[in-house]
Amino acid sequence: MPGMTDAIKIDVWSDIACPWCYIGKRNLEKGLAEASTDDNAPRVEVTYHSFELSPDTPTDFEGDESAYLAQHKGISADQARQMLERVTGVAAAAGLEYRFDLLKHTNTVKAHELLHFAKEQGRQLDLAERLMSAYFTEGRHLGRDDELVSLATDVGLNAADAREALQSGRFLPAVRTDQAQAEAYGINGVPFFVIDGKYGVSGAQPAEAFTQIVRQVWAEHRESVEA
Repeated sequence: MPGMTDAIKIDVWSDIACPWCYIGKRNLEKGLAEASTDDNAPRVEVTYHSFELSPDTPTDFEGDESAYLAQHKGISADQARQMLERVTGVAAAAGLEYRFDLLKHTNTVKAHELLHFAKEQGRQLDLAERLMSAYFTEGRHLGRDDELVSLATDVGLNAADAREALQSGRFLPAVRTDQAQAEAYGINGVPFFVIDGKYGVSGAQPAEAFTQIVRQVWAEHRESVEA
């Protein structure tokens, strides 16, 4: 349509095993929901990109999440537990009930491959939500093909096609491309939000921060159309 304002593109680098990424996802959604009530509401397209926080993690990690944190960050078990308590409280404020007592730490590359398959099918946002919920609140094992296929079917994806996508490895290059782009941007922690390819927002910002930035960028879009 002539003169139509282009949608704001938000590219999100995240890992389904990152507790701050799920909080950031929820806060982004709340911020966009608030902006959607404006008279001239921003149009937004959100795309998720792969980032592995710990690519050397085995599929079956021996130990709970506090043991992983202590090992990965070189901190004491008490410090790890305190970190988990803090993030559980922040998650609760975002409306998420984290269950670190159930969580099964695992390698996430297969989950990232499945997200690229879901993107091809137009279901990436649905699957991102389903995977994070399964991981942080249900104690599902996201390193196993059977579990991932089951979760894919929950959002309407075909089970046989999802399994083929995982077993063929055909989406692994897309995962690596995302990771290379993150490196090119200088992203070394997630969540990281790139807005219109020019604004970077790091970390699980509060919902109102996302509302503010999309309103600002939407005003810029409108100005460019009217100029």
